Amino acid sequence: MALPALSGICRIKEEYIIEEHISELNLDCVSEKDKEKLRNEESNNKKDEPPEKKQRLSKAEKKKLRGQNKARPVTFKRNKEVELCNTLINLKDGEEYPNCTKKNCTFMHDIQEYLKTKPKDIGEECYNFETAGFCSRGLTCRFGKAHITTEGRNVINEEKQKAFMNIGLHTINNLSYDLQSSLRKRRYDFSLAEAVVKYNDKQKTNKKEATENSSSEILSVVVKEDEPLKIETKPQILSGTVTDEDIIKLIHREKRKINWKDKLFLSPLTTVGNLPFRRICKEYGADITCGEMAMCSSLLQGAPQEWALVKRHHTENIFGVQLCANNPHILTKCGQLLEKEVDIDFIDLNLGCPIELVYREGAGCGLLRRPRVLEACVRSLSNVLTIPLTVKTRTGVYSNESIAHNLVSKFRDWGASLVTIHGRSREQRYTKLADWTYIRQCAEAAAPLPVLGNGDILSYDDYKAAVESCPELTGVMIGRGALIKPWIFTEIKEQKLWDISSSERFDIVKKYVNYGLEHWGSDTKGVENTRRFLLEWLSFLYRYVPVGILENPPQKINGRPSRYRGRNDLETLMASPSASDWIKISEMLLGPVPDGFQFLPKHKANSYNYENK
Repeated sequence: MALPALSGICRIKEEYIIEEHISELNLDCVSEKDKEKLRNEESNNKKDEPPEKKQRLSKAEKKKLRGQNKARPVTFKRNKEVELCNTLINLKDGEEYPNCTKKNCTFMHDIQEYLKTKPKDIGEECYNFETAGFCSRGLTCRFGKAHITTEGRNVINEEKQKAFMNIGLHTINNLSYDLQSSLRKRRYDFSLAEAVVKYNDKQKTNKKEATENSSSEILSVVVKEDEPLKIETKPQILSGTVTDEDIIKLIHREKRKINWKDKLFLSPLTTVGNLPFRRICKEYGADITCGEMAMCSSLLQGAPQEWALVKRHHTENIFGVQLCANNPHILTKCGQLLEKEVDIDFIDLNLGCPIELVYREGAGCGLLRRPRVLEACVRSLSNVLTIPLTVKTRTGVYSNESIAHNLVSKFRDWGASLVTIHGRSREQRYTKLADWTYIRQCAEAAAPLPVLGNGDILSYDDYKAAVESCPELTGVMIGRGALIKPWIFTEIKEQKLWDISSSERFDIVKKYVNYGLEHWGSDTKGVENTRRFLLEWLSFLYRYVPVGILENPPQKINGRPSRYRGRNDLETLMASPSASDWIKISEMLLGPVPDGFQFLPKHKANSYNYENK
């Protein structure tokens, strides 16, 4: 039984509907490429229309503005000439000025001059100083009144700092300089991963060759307690009868076990599924979290921006990393690297990314069209890991050709510990409801392999309908539902519909900002990074419709409401689809945007970009 079909309309109580309202495009929130398209359309249509008539967006114009905003400008550009050099930002009382070792350093080196030109502080209290007893951004902190002296020294509360460090309230899985250097200079030892891939290749192509030759190379696995897996190749003389080495398969490494049953799994979410957001979801009841999709090639190159995706907060008690690659060689190397160098509980293989650039390269959904490469990827990655390997896949590439039910049993045989089925094809993206009937078919085919279902869960009612229609499921994964209302995990666990107030929702946003300042830093760069990711989240968060305004609660994920006003001014502001109003919310917490600031939402289809006129 599938989840009930919906009309796509979110019905609002009549007293809250805004009747007369004209939606016009806000050109401040449109890329230059799209502006040019609109100008061309406008010039062509002006000849046929009266000058006094208002120009509205046609279906063709709206279609041109859908999808990912790939031509987005940089949100904020740093001016190094007015920023303080890192060698000076954390000077303590009595500490002498260190010498900058960088040649041609463009940052400022005069503390007093910097403090005179430094932008005005955003707030009176620094969250990092209040929480940890110290602020790593020191003199550059935009909330630094509490810990910056008039002489230009950074104050540290040693007692609070010691207590903070003792209880381990910190982020782990940071990229060390030595590791980055070994990766960039290609000195990291990947012999284990290379041997595993080589062995699996031989198993496929040369099964008979080993028994026919008088001398052959046998791959064996040596597993000792408290020691990493070692793979050795040794020559062995084969004469007469077939020996044990010829018929014994590669020994699968004993994997750590995770109890997936009835767990609420936060989906890996590109851009918006960052560490501060995952902390919010953990506080509201998410059991399992996973980092954003990381590209293996970038991880192997030691790219800091990609390694930021594997960082883990101490509250994430079950945490995994999702990998994306188009061949088993780099995927297996990346699996070996992560298991050894960082603290994670599982690795998830992405078979669902529909982005054209990834798909064309044969990764994400593209692997579904390359069955031999897919098998090599899953087998090799599974063999190199002692932590569980999970797989997340869509139903297939095309909407009329579902193939996941044929793959799930193979995933089990190839070594996967869990499979998540997103009930849509690549072709469908998010234009159709998830097919929970098909998800059940996959769960039945995969048994006894655990299967999670994913798609369209926005309330406890949706969750209940999903698990009742598909009793074979081990649990559910929630993605967009958590972006729209991160308290969904609480609703499911407490089996209720929460009419959360606008002030409570604003407190969640405020908490996210504090977590962002802790994660990205409280200097100007960190503040603007936090603002950027907050705005990306607000492009989903505004889609929540308060329960008390709904005519027929609960809200459904594909239901779009009429334009409405909230029960108070804050609720109205938080319901605005205008990017300029999201910026206003950010300014309430992070101060005015800097000169030259620009923000274009990444997901244009989910953020309508209309100014309320």
